[in-house]
Amino acid sequence: MYWFQKGADVSRVVDDEGYPTYSSMEQETVEHSVMKKFRDFEDFSDIEPEILIQRERHVSYLLRGLVRLSKSYECLDASRPWLCYWIVHSLALLDEPIPDELKSRICKFLAKCQSSTGGFGGGPDQIAHLAPTYAAVNCLCTLATEEAYAVINRERLLEFLWRMRQKDGSFTMHDGGEADTRSVYCAVSAVTLCGLTDNLGELFTDSPQWLVGCQTFEGGMGGCHGAEAHGGYTFCGYAALVILGHSKLIDSDRLLRWVVNRQMTLEGGFQGRTNKLVDGCYSFWQGGLLPLLHNTLSQEGGVEGKLIDAKHGWLYEQEALQHYLLLCCQNSFGGLIDKPGKSPDYYHTCYGLSGLSTAQHCPDGGIVNIGPKVNQLVTTHPAFNVVNGAVAKAIAHFKKVPFDG
Repeated sequence: MYWFQKGADVSRVVDDEGYPTYSSMEQETVEHSVMKKFRDFEDFSDIEPEILIQRERHVSYLLRGLVRLSKSYECLDASRPWLCYWIVHSLALLDEPIPDELKSRICKFLAKCQSSTGGFGGGPDQIAHLAPTYAAVNCLCTLATEEAYAVINRERLLEFLWRMRQKDGSFTMHDGGEADTRSVYCAVSAVTLCGLTDNLGELFTDSPQWLVGCQTFEGGMGGCHGAEAHGGYTFCGYAALVILGHSKLIDSDRLLRWVVNRQMTLEGGFQGRTNKLVDGCYSFWQGGLLPLLHNTLSQEGGVEGKLIDAKHGWLYEQEALQHYLLLCCQNSFGGLIDKPGKSPDYYHTCYGLSGLSTAQHCPDGGIVNIGPKVNQLVTTHPAFNVVNGAVAKAIAHFKKVPFDG
């Protein structure tokens, strides 16, 4: 039934070699909580024989968040475009329409977050920042209405990006801010979705070389040169290279070896870094990276000289990831979680569903779907994490709109 041997002795799965540490004890705790979820489903399979996505509960949870948030979200006051994106994208993956009146309210709110000097801030009257700019553009492109597209001031956006650009090809997140792989990715993604691709060459001169310098000895990418390999930064760096058309500059074999080893043997989900715990959000940050890497390796002729024979699946255990997400990461009241014992939030809901989508859809267009057809989600574009139809519609729209920049 599962990817591990049924009936196997898992009383002590993690091997600490007789020297328990805080990390190994935490890992053991997680493994036991995950195994309990698997066994609970197995024990009650005669009552509820199918693994189901709790679609209606997730939709209800998401729609509530668009109208009102609890006090616990006050800490995300500078991330309000992100909340819009996480919720809107999650609803799009679930193929749940948003009422037109609510779409218009979202557009009007994001317009208030747009800076007069270009880009979007984390909320109204906040400074422009590349992270909420990426989130706002993704959200507006997902809404895919004329009102949504019209919110984006592309001329000012391009001016903002030029200000963030550094001589070495990196970008700062905001005026005087930090530079890392996130900032390059956010800039590349926004430029592409907004139909500003004529500026890719000049604006991103030296960016591919700067990104390649972020690859570590492990094979993954750090946030900047010399930093530890990390799932989120690796996705951002590699996705930026893919969009720029320079994915072959990186050592793909080492990257593949690193990322496939981040899938946890028992849990089936992904960890973000070596020796860390499984986390539902990395279902996309790592799981979404693999389709991009698969395409690059297919063009290069394979892994270490060996042809890739994986037309019917990506280069990881897709069913294992789906088991983890559907059995361990669904909250009974709606929303997805990091791991058993955690509370739901819109971030983990978004990236859990995004990872589930990439795990379901294969290179040849086939479907790997655990459970009934109702579990199947809309396909998300692995480079932008916007549903495929919305990506195509946004690019087609902006190609027809005159640009004065």
